[in-house]
Amino acid sequence: MDNLKLEISAVAARLVVEEGLDYGAAKRRAVRQLGLPARCALPDNDQIEDAVLEHIALFCADTQAGELSALRRLALLWMERLASFSPHLGGAVWHGHATRLSDIYIQLFCDDSKSAEILLIDQGVDYLARSVTGLHGETVPALSVHAFCQDLHEDIGVHLLIYDYDDLRGALRPDAKGRRPRGDLAAVRHLLHDQQT
Repeated sequence: MDNLKLEISAVAARLVVEEGLDYGAAKRRAVRQLGLPARCALPDNDQIEDAVLEHIALFCADTQAGELSALRRLALLWMERLASFSPHLGGAVWHGHATRLSDIYIQLFCDDSKSAEILLIDQGVDYLARSVTGLHGETVPALSVHAFCQDLHEDIGVHLLIYDYDDLRGALRPDAKGRRPRGDLAAVRHLLHDQQT
């Protein structure tokens, strides 16, 4: 990777870890902070992820593991609450590089996209309905809530991305690094068990 991409990656990683930005927003802000042209070549997400892991190892090694466990426990609570929708955890909380500023992203797979919304209404949960970019670049509905994390003593953003049930198989294909891009309830329980041992 050339020096410019390394520099963008380092600044973007700091923004991801210290401000909770997603990779795309962090890259764009890094370019502006470095005074670079908007159309310069950007590092890919794998390069940003490597820089995030390096930043965590250097600056957050003493706190990140505990914060990650707290976020995974909160994600598990929400996944159990929404178990009828085949929930799968993705993003930084699944991959293990989340900090207290990271949001939780859970994909739900169901036959009726409104059924998850109805469940939240029935449970008295306030949410914001919006549309986001999905697994394959398409627009999908998302329900965003603020959930209090007991362990961290603060609200965490939990985003529920809603897909058709048929999308589940394609959602489990390994990523470019050969990793599972998301995990179901059993996989998240396994991660938490491994973190405790």
